[in-house]
Amino acid sequence: MCVGAVLGLLDASPFKIIVGFGEFETSARRFESIMEEDTPIEAKEDISEIAPFDPSKKKKKKKPVIQDAGDDNTDKLAENIENLSISEGVENAFVGLKKKKKKPVETNPLDDEIIDNEEDLDEENVVAEDEEGDGIILQQQYPWEGSDRDYDYEELLSRVFHILRENNPELAGDRRRTVMRPPQVLREGTKKTVFVNFMDLCKTMHRQPEHVMTFLLAEMGTSGSLDGQQRLVIKGRFAPKNFEGILRRYISKFLVYPLTMSMSYAMAAKVRIQSFPKRIVSSFSDVSRICEIGEMEDDAWTMVQKKGNQFVVNDQPFYVNGFNTYWLMVFAADQSTRGKVTEVFQQASSVGLTVGRTWAFNDGQCRALQKSPFVYDEEVFKALDFVVSEAKKYKIRLILPLTNNWEDYGGKAQYVNWGKAAGLNLTSDEFFSHPTVKNYYKANTVLNRVNTLTNITYKDDPTIFAWELMNEPRCPSDPSGDKLQAWIEEMAVYVKSIDRKHLVGIGLEGFYGPSTPNRVQFNPNTDDQKLGTDFIRNHQVLGVDFASAHIYANWGSDAPIRFVKAWLQSHIEDAQNALGMPVLFGEFGVSSKDPGYNTSFRDMLFSTAYKTLLNSTKKGGSGGGSLLWQLFPEGIDKKMDDGYAIVLSKSPSTSDIISRHSQTIMFFNSFCSWKCDWGCKKKHPSKTSVYHDDL
Repeated sequence: MCVGAVLGLLDASPFKIIVGFGEFETSARRFESIMEEDTPIEAKEDISEIAPFDPSKKKKKKKPVIQDAGDDNTDKLAENIENLSISEGVENAFVGLKKKKKKPVETNPLDDEIIDNEEDLDEENVVAEDEEGDGIILQQQYPWEGSDRDYDYEELLSRVFHILRENNPELAGDRRRTVMRPPQVLREGTKKTVFVNFMDLCKTMHRQPEHVMTFLLAEMGTSGSLDGQQRLVIKGRFAPKNFEGILRRYISKFLVYPLTMSMSYAMAAKVRIQSFPKRIVSSFSDVSRICEIGEMEDDAWTMVQKKGNQFVVNDQPFYVNGFNTYWLMVFAADQSTRGKVTEVFQQASSVGLTVGRTWAFNDGQCRALQKSPFVYDEEVFKALDFVVSEAKKYKIRLILPLTNNWEDYGGKAQYVNWGKAAGLNLTSDEFFSHPTVKNYYKANTVLNRVNTLTNITYKDDPTIFAWELMNEPRCPSDPSGDKLQAWIEEMAVYVKSIDRKHLVGIGLEGFYGPSTPNRVQFNPNTDDQKLGTDFIRNHQVLGVDFASAHIYANWGSDAPIRFVKAWLQSHIEDAQNALGMPVLFGEFGVSSKDPGYNTSFRDMLFSTAYKTLLNSTKKGGSGGGSLLWQLFPEGIDKKMDDGYAIVLSKSPSTSDIISRHSQTIMFFNSFCSWKCDWGCKKKHPSKTSVYHDDL
């Protein structure tokens, strides 16, 4: 439909054009966007009258209409006219005018409606009312009025779109421009840089400060934090242009992809960032509409799921940097030590750890959760409730093993003892095969527990990342692995029958078994293939969602760093090619009791593990993440330290490595913000160097 026809419709069928506006919305906004690009906003003038379009006639200067106000008001009306502030052209038009008697004039109802609306909105219209309510309406001047030329195409479009906006204000929306100030950077000493207006820029972009800070620090390859004045303090010396360049890349990655919104909205929106040397953004009018891109908002606390060989949250990748602190429930059961639970989550959160692993069992021991088969201690259960609720406060998810292979905290030995107490003649590994003992295990009520603090059933709580069937199961009495395999097959399906929402893992150490003789070379020792476990075979079971493996430096006594790297690579490769699922290294660490241990060696081990995992992450591989063993707060009895404890405040170099890895992981978790798969053609993190090579 031509523009002239549109103007004709505006005059002839006002109701029709209003009803049909939705059909023209996309095109109208596209034309409006083009005009805004080419025509300064200040040059646009409001239109207050709709005239029929006749291409055979030229526009002529409109004469002002002096409405009859009665003889008694003539003097007052003349005085009002003299006091009006009008343009020179309009003022000359009134020279020599005499008052005439008003004649009835046929008017278009749409014209009347527009004039009524514009009396309050158009600052260029001047109205002088008399005592009876009539007045003089001085119409604004169009560029073509008073000249021989006709209006050009852009002027005609401007008039059309103005009329559309006037008749459909609820559809047009307000145009907004966002102006960003340049980064204000100060030096603090000789080794730190302060980004003074960091929070202001985050608010301007409508982005979460944590997300922007993560991107900045990852790109700069350094660390930093917000001080008490909400300024970003960064290690190292950086110039303002460094921040400008990185913010430019941030905006281009997270704020200028219209694929995340409807096309009509993208065409109608507009943001002009004026702080940088060149224009870098021109796509959105309401940045708050896309603030959820690339990050999980506070109200989007949803379940972790598996998609192919990746963990995902809201269909975005979720790579794990986590920790183990096994004793949280026991400490929470005592009011005198409950505060240590909060300290652990605070410290973990301070370095960006997002997943914790802790025992959801204590069988027949001191402060036991399960005192005997089918009998649970409510006070200890409330302690576990506290652990789960406290983790959520710090946005940390939990992996909860349901029992232990070892005697610590009861484990399978306690189940066997309960069976013996019931008159059964059992050996240790009959835990996996005897029907009575298996029923004891199935009687576990943790999954159906309703948290007394959050009122959420555990099986419905997104705070729980996954269940593990057992911590480090082994069955050395059956080197073939058949007994343990049958138990895994039965219990994985059973847990899934109760809770179909959460992920289920086994909790294996990752030793290769008889089913893969070509892979046993990666085991730390030749006897490890006889422990009844089989990494690939065990994880092919229905109901198991992800692979698990553990790794410790003392497993590779001759060359621990080389062993750690080879172990990680082999399991990532098998998870990718043989299993098609993510692999999570649920425990890794180095003990201070190992020969030749020092902090530098631990830092080197952590750096090697993290970098090996990131090599997989950059390629969209199966390396789902890792959890260090283990995180301790200050003030814990040294008797509880098995040599692996990491107290962040006393280990600044290790803490820095963990923090920087967390920042990089968070970057990858938010990078693919348009929710594509890793096989798409868009730019991936694999093509962006963000990892600190100086680890």
